[in-house]
Amino acid sequence: MGHSLHDKKLYGTATVGTKGQIVIPAEAREELGISSGDKLYIAGSVSKRVLFCLKEEQLRELIEQLTQGVDAANHIIDQAKKKG
Repeated sequence: MGHSLHDKKLYGTATVGTKGQIVIPAEAREELGISSGDKLYIAGSVSKRVLFCLKEEQLRELIEQLTQGVDAANHIIDQAKKKG
């Protein structure tokens, strides 16, 4: 599955309040399927000074993809050990 630059969108701005809270623009919530009560994981890079949010389902999918690669590598290593 390729990633297209054409599906990226700037939804506007959000102001950080005194408690560190932001309001996600309504259009972004609607188009990205973010509802009240959804858990969002906040991640970022200090060196790049970037912040992003992942819905819980996205984080689960990412972890699943990463661990599949590890599982496949472990299987190959186990097979090589059995032959060696």
